Amino acid sequence: MGATIKDIAKMVGVSASTVSRVINGNAAISEETRTRIQEAMKELNYHPNSRARNFANGITNTIALVIDAEDENTFANTFFNRSVYAIERAAQKNGYNLLITNDMDEKGSSITSLVYEKKVDGLILPSSSIRKKLTDLLEKEQFPFVVLGEPEVFSEKLDWVDINNYEGGKKAVCHLLEQGYKRVAFVSEEDRTVFAKRRIAGFLDGFREKNIDLDSVEVLICGQDYRGLINNVKRGVEEKRIDAVLCSNNILSYHILKGMREAKIPVPGKLGMVTFDNYPLAEYMEPPLTAVDVDTYRLGEIAADGLIRKINNREVERRNVLIDTELIKRASSERREEQSG
Repeated sequence: MGATIKDIAKMVGVSASTVSRVINGNAAISEETRTRIQEAMKELNYHPNSRARNFANGITNTIALVIDAEDENTFANTFFNRSVYAIERAAQKNGYNLLITNDMDEKGSSITSLVYEKKVDGLILPSSSIRKKLTDLLEKEQFPFVVLGEPEVFSEKLDWVDINNYEGGKKAVCHLLEQGYKRVAFVSEEDRTVFAKRRIAGFLDGFREKNIDLDSVEVLICGQDYRGLINNVKRGVEEKRIDAVLCSNNILSYHILKGMREAKIPVPGKLGMVTFDNYPLAEYMEPPLTAVDVDTYRLGEIAADGLIRKINNREVERRNVLIDTELIKRASSERREEQSG
C-alpha cells in the first residue's frame, strides 16, 4: 500500500491539513516546512491522488473529442488520425488528457452525460453533431466547446475551425485553366455537406474569375457508383466535353485513373487531373497527382488550443478559423502537346 498524507505528516511532525495545503500549492506555508514536506514525499515515494484533488476542485484536466463513427472505417481514415494526434499533442502540452467518445444517438446521450456528470472540462464536437437542443444545453451550462468543421447551422454563433474548402476548389480550377484546360469537371461522391458545397462554390467561382461561361461546366455526383462515374468521365473525354477533372478525394482519383488506364485514355495526355487531399495516395499514383493539400494536423491543433483557451477564460471572444490550403503541383495536371482541340 502506498504512502498517505498522514504518513507524510507523521514523518515531518505537522498536521495532515498542512501537508494537504502544500500539495495544493497554498502559499501560506513557510518555505522551511514546505521543503521538509516535499523531501518526505520524495523519500516515501508519495504521489498525490490527482483524481480526488481535481474532483474536489471541480476540474478533470480532461477534454473530450466526440465523433460520429458508423463503423471502424472512421478510425482507419488518415485525416481523422492526423487530427486526433494533433488534438492529443496539444492537450498533453497543456496538461490535459484526451477522451474519445462516439455520438451515434440523435439525442446526444453520450454528450449530455459528459456535461451533466462533469466528466470533462470541455468538448470538441464534429459539425454533424450540432443541433439546437445540444447548443442550447451547452450554452445554458456555460460548457466550453469548439466545433471541428464548419457547422451547417448556427455557424455565426459558434466557435469552429475548418479547412478553407472554398479556397481549395477555386485554387485547383484556376491552376487547371492556367495550364490551358478549358472543360474541367468537378467530381464528388456527394454535394450536400458544407465542405462539399464550399468546394463546389470555389470551383465555379474559379471559372467566373476567368470570365468563362458556366453553361458547359459539369459537376458529377457519383455516390458509391464508381463504375458509372468512370463511364461518365470516359464519355466526356471522348465527346470532348471534359478535358480535366477535379476530384474531391484520393479514392475517386484512384478509380478514375484505373478506369482511364483500362480505356487507354492517358493522364495527362488526354485528361488532366487534380485531387483534394495529398494524403495518403496522391504522390504515389501513376502519374503522381497534383493535390490540394489540406492540413488536418493543424485543424486538430487549432481546435484543441482554442478549446483550452475557452476553458481557461470563459469570456474569450468567439472565433471562426479557416485554414489555408496548398496546391502541390505534379505531373497529372501538366498540359501536354497531344492535348489539342
